[in-house]
Parts: sequence; structure tokens; C-alpha cells
Amino acid sequence: METKTHNQMFSTNDKVIRVALRKSVLDKELERYRKKGHKAEIFEELGVRHGTARIDLAIINGVMCGYEIKSDRDTLERLPEQVEEFNSVFDKMTLVVGKRHLYHAMHIIPDWWGVMIAKTDDNDRVVFQTIRKPEQNKKQKGISIARLLWREEALGILEEQNEADEVRHKPREFVYEKLANVLETSVLKKHVSSLLVSREGWRSDPQLAINGG
Repeated sequence: METKTHNQMFSTNDKVIRVALRKSVLDKELERYRKKGHKAEIFEELGVRHGTARIDLAIINGVMCGYEIKSDRDTLERLPEQVEEFNSVFDKMTLVVGKRHLYHAMHIIPDWWGVMIAKTDDNDRVVFQTIRKPEQNKKQKGISIARLLWREEALGILEEQNEADEVRHKPREFVYEKLANVLETSVLKKHVSSLLVSREGWRSDPQLAINGG
């Protein structure tokens, strides 16, 4: 009978953490939001800045909460860049990290990010420990939030505001810039959240391929 080493038993990987996080944390939050009458959805690999960065998991119910996973088997090489991208978009952020990376990661992320440790117990089950709860982000950027939308969605909002004439036939970046200038960030977030949770057949289906890191 094969015996697992100590490192094999207690190290975590992205896929296992993701499944456990969704089942034990996010699905319960989603149910709680919906019972209160909110429209809410969970997203996997939601693209930020036209997909140049992707948040591992996000739950959106008017408030956009992101969860980035760094397992024991991942590296933190991309985390500084991801911090910058996610800071510009999400209302709240939580880093879900393996114990191996906890100390280093805490020196990379902002103080307002929440932190959860993911570790496996003797039965190979992933368990989570909250180290710090997330606080409200004060560094969001309207243009980054606008980029979560498809071009036609963003243009549709501008049409409703009678502000589409100048950008109707221009590339998408002009549309996003116009939208960010026309609407206050708080109002823009409401539009974006509503459109994201309304996307049919796209919003919360688990991804067939899960990429680590």
C-alpha cells in the first residue's frame, strides 16, 4: 500500500481548492443572497481587462466579490500584477492561499484584502480558516469596471443615456471610456452587475478546463 509523504498529505492544489471553496463557501453565500430576493451568480475565470487577467472565482449580487486562489503548488509570480488588475474592479477581494505561501502573500496584497488559508486534513478534505475578512475597496476604476462588459452591452447603456452618438461606430475602448466618463462609478457598477448576472447560458457554469495560478 502506497504511503503519502507529509508534503503530499498537506499540500493543496488549485482545482481541489476551487471545488471545495465553491461548495463550502460560495454556494452557501449564493443561496443566502437569493433568499433575500437578490439576483446573484457565481463566475469562474471571469476575465478582467479583456481577459488579460482572470479571477478564479467571483460572486456578484450588486456587490462584486472576487476570490483569487494560490495553492501550495502555485507560485506567487503573477500575484503583484493580479493585485493591480483586481483592485481596479472588485468591491471586495479575498486571497485563498496555501499555508506555504501565506507569509509572502500577506506582504504582496493590500490590507483591505481578505485572507483565507486552505489546507487539507488527515482525510484529504480541504478546510478553510479565515485570517482576515475583506474590507471595501477604495481603489476601483470606472474604465476597468466598464471593460467587464461586452461592447454591445456597454453601448446599450450609452444608448439609454443618449450618449452613444460619438462612439457608436468606434472600437470598444472608446465605448468603455465614454461609459466611464458618463456614469458615476457607483451607478456603473449597478449596471455592470445587472448585465453580468443576466447573461444567459454563460454566467455560472463550471469551466471545463481549470487553469492554476
